[in-house]
Amino acid sequence: METLSILGDAPRVGHVLVALAVILLIALAGRALARALRQPAVIGEIVAGLLSGPAVIVLFGRGTLNALLPGPVFDGVKLIAQAGLVLFLVGLAHRLGPVRELGPAHGPGLAHRLGTEAGGPGPGGTRWVVVGALGVPLVTGLLLAGLVLLTDDRAARGSAPLPAFLLMVAVSMSITAVPVMARILTDRGMTRSRAGQTALGAAVVVDGVGWLLLTLAIGLGRGSLEGLLHSVRALGFGVLCALAVRYGLRTRAAKAVGVRLPRTAAVLLGAVAVVVAIAMDRLGMTAILGAALVGFSVPGGEGAPSRSAPWEGAVASVSRAGAVLAPAFFVVTGITVLTGSFADTSWQLIAAALVLGCLGKGLGGYLGARRGGHGRATARRVAVLMNTRGLTELVALQAGLSAGILTGPLALALIVMALTTTAMTGPLLTLLDRGERHAAEGRGPVNPHNGPGPRHPRSHLSDARPQISPDLPRQSRAGETPMTG
Repeated sequence: METLSILGDAPRVGHVLVALAVILLIALAGRALARALRQPAVIGEIVAGLLSGPAVIVLFGRGTLNALLPGPVFDGVKLIAQAGLVLFLVGLAHRLGPVRELGPAHGPGLAHRLGTEAGGPGPGGTRWVVVGALGVPLVTGLLLAGLVLLTDDRAARGSAPLPAFLLMVAVSMSITAVPVMARILTDRGMTRSRAGQTALGAAVVVDGVGWLLLTLAIGLGRGSLEGLLHSVRALGFGVLCALAVRYGLRTRAAKAVGVRLPRTAAVLLGAVAVVVAIAMDRLGMTAILGAALVGFSVPGGEGAPSRSAPWEGAVASVSRAGAVLAPAFFVVTGITVLTGSFADTSWQLIAAALVLGCLGKGLGGYLGARRGGHGRATARRVAVLMNTRGLTELVALQAGLSAGILTGPLALALIVMALTTTAMTGPLLTLLDRGERHAAEGRGPVNPHNGPGPRHPRSHLSDARPQISPDLPRQSRAGETPMTG
């Protein structure tokens, strides 16, 4: 009904479209600034979107923001933001699909391939990174939740059931942003490096497990056995929808549509994702989960490439459409979360989230890489890469907010943590490059075992080959197709 009322009011539609155009211009400015600062463009989009609403309030007052975005217009922008998020999540969840290949019934799967292609210790290296980069952050998340309870911070605690609150905070601390990491690896020429492929493979698995834990947290948020059973039934409905989508897309007729009418295939896939997302939302879960289920259900990477290509293209088109509309989600989040929660969020909570966030991913990623057989240099890079959160973290936080498990102040602290840790990734990798280059120059020629010996002319840390030093990553070679995540 809300959608029909908006579409039936021509002036309001025009106002919404103008607001959307301004939001997209703000996103472009943020992207340009991020590139100038050598940061991933998505970080610029997120920061610019989140701060645009609060900036208007600080500079011109709340009345000005209300005049620019009156209630009905803001509802229209919010509707577009939700649709964009659903479409984007189809691609994000589909990207995480290879996590299914890690099951024992499917052989070594993704972790084995990544470990082998990177020239590293093999599947065990990636699996230990998964254990470290997931387990330790879950513990630090519990520590953050415990801090909220011990300090009796009621604004951050809210009224969600304790098990749901503990699990949601823990999951929020364990997220790694696969798309942002893939972009960083591509920009830095690390897609074929040992650290890059290990971190990316681990991140895919970590986020796949994270979605399962997120679903469990939402179910626990019901607060009663009856509510939990209702969540289970709703999840079962969503899974049945996903299985129906998967079976339908595997039929010969669906593949023909994907090959001959790729735009129609993308529109149909997007429509199905929106319908399932709305249904899950009406059933008391979250639209985010419905969109993720559709993304997981799309066939991909099975058999010959030509078999999966039609729907890979449709998923890419749907995800691009969602990415175009994503800045509206950032603006809505900034207005609803930042402006309403800033005064209630303590600096101690923000500092604790940041310190525990860095400690969990950094220590867990490093120890996991070392336990998996990687050298210190590779382990340090894996730790830094696993600390990348970005947009994926915002999606998880939005799910927690929509389910009533997370509060605005706690979400704000976690947003600051996510943006800070993601922005740290590039500069920290650069510092590692410089530090290890200077250290190598200071101790003179080295051999693969860090002892005296002849020095290869290309043995600096960025260009080193595995046969020169097992600790140093490789650059993408000419003719190789870089991994895009």
